[in-house]
Amino acid sequence: MRHGKKFNHLGRKTAHRKSMLANMACSLIEHKRINTTVAKAKALRQYVEPLLTKSKNDTTHNRRVVFSYLRNKYAITELFSEVAVKIADRPGGYVRIIKLGNRQGDNASMAMIELVDYNDTYNPNSKKTKKSTRRGKKTATKQEAAPEVVEAEATNTEEEA
Repeated sequence: MRHGKKFNHLGRKTAHRKSMLANMACSLIEHKRINTTVAKAKALRQYVEPLLTKSKNDTTHNRRVVFSYLRNKYAITELFSEVAVKIADRPGGYVRIIKLGNRQGDNASMAMIELVDYNDTYNPNSKKTKKSTRRGKKTATKQEAAPEVVEAEATNTEEEA
């Protein structure tokens, strides 16, 4: 019976599961999005969201607690320096799971798991840069574009003489 067992064992022993989730969490923090199966993505979300919450408060204790889970100092540095700044005002829900369909070889359902604040397409509140269009910008001639530049070049040559 599996009464009170709330997390997915993913068909692995405890040590293998912990190592796999730690590696996936490090990859997620480093690359901001990864592709995996839906079951692993859901397990990773449960694993990584408390760590992201701990990263909001940058103390030595929180760094050590998160390091005990991730065991990768580069991921810890990235998490506490860059990711924590972006998720500082978010009250939870730091990752998003997007289902992608089935894998070609074994028909496993695939998903992309990503950090919410790093996707500008789905995040309407983010500060977007100006969208580029397919049309190129008009290139002006030297006289049209900057008469000040032409005048500055002329004064520079007069001063040198």
